[in-house]
Amino acid sequence: MGQFTAKLKRPELQGVADWYHKARPNQLPPEGDWLTWLILAGRGFGKTRAGAEWALLMAALYPNSRGACIAPTFGDVRDTCFEGVSGILACAPPGVVADYNSGLSLIKFTNGAQLKGFSADIPNRLRGPQHHWAWGDEVSSWRYMDTLDQVFFGLRLGDHPKLCVTTTPKPNPITRRLITSPSTVTTRGSTFDNAANLSAMALRELREKYEGTRLGRQELYAEFLDDILGALWTRETIEQAKKSTARPAMKRIIVAVDPSGSDGETGDLQGIIVAGLGVDGRGYILGDYSLQGSPDEWAEQVVKVYDAFKADRVVAERNYGGEMVKYTIQTKRKNIPVTLITASRGKHVRAEPVAALYEQGKVSHLDHFPELEDQMAMMTSDGYVGMGSPDRVDALVWALTELMLGQRTATVTKMKMG
Repeated sequence: MGQFTAKLKRPELQGVADWYHKARPNQLPPEGDWLTWLILAGRGFGKTRAGAEWALLMAALYPNSRGACIAPTFGDVRDTCFEGVSGILACAPPGVVADYNSGLSLIKFTNGAQLKGFSADIPNRLRGPQHHWAWGDEVSSWRYMDTLDQVFFGLRLGDHPKLCVTTTPKPNPITRRLITSPSTVTTRGSTFDNAANLSAMALRELREKYEGTRLGRQELYAEFLDDILGALWTRETIEQAKKSTARPAMKRIIVAVDPSGSDGETGDLQGIIVAGLGVDGRGYILGDYSLQGSPDEWAEQVVKVYDAFKADRVVAERNYGGEMVKYTIQTKRKNIPVTLITASRGKHVRAEPVAALYEQGKVSHLDHFPELEDQMAMMTSDGYVGMGSPDRVDALVWALTELMLGQRTATVTKMKMG
């Protein structure tokens, strides 16, 4: 008898264990000493039910424990995880839940355990609380990697803290990180695994419309499709740029900044990328120093990086704050050279000529920049399909445009004017 099966016989579980006698095998927690159980499954598989039942099991197994439920928004916590048809309240046997406060997003159980809801859009709310266990729902729609980091930082109570993750596998950095982590055990399943509980007519319609399509492979069969259709940068192209290259002498080094409207605690990052133009005519990505900070904090970071790399110039987008961007930087260093660029075209349009440089093998990455590379892989010819704003990619585009495409741009402008 496995450890998990043995636990189900404990008398204090009351009716909580009933689910595990009728659930499908791929809805059951895996055996072993894992940190994260990732349920990577298609729409209608029963992910929410599996996550809710697991949370109820954790609460029952560990009296007075503290659990966290994290979904993309507070509305998702309430409407899906807590009050949904397959949520905690619907699945809980009679007498298990002592109190539910929707306003506080808090469920109290009769044995003293508690489950607190959090929005993935506000990572800072997870900085203080500590938990024994957590359920993360639809992490492929979470906007910030910091949310996952804060969940793990908070899982520090008890002997064996655990995280259950339920999601349809859209290709975002958080999902990729979980899939590749050695502490993750992954369960996979498709929409059709749950055919007995779904409308036969609806399933036929889904097959007719989406069978064999990229969307169907992702949403129905839960395939993690890393290369996005229409991506300006493929994973293969990015990997080619990362192949070992000795750093030559640099003709120019640029610190590029993509400011955001963030107040330092919420919102998007400030993209800060360092790039150089080698004496060999190639572009080199030297560093990614992006951060989420106040204007004072990101300006200080820019000047620090400028000095460390002995850069020639700072290039920044003026769309957020106009001349205020230049003023903020020069408050830290009065005479630092700053060029402001106005973004008059869409992000993907600006990125296309820079992506072409990568295809031509003219750009190298002198280190591994996973967050930047993930954003690159999610920039398509129709726009950005990742979480939040592509702040790092925007800064990269400004840097390489200044270093490698500036003369070409000037020539085109001159020809149009003539």
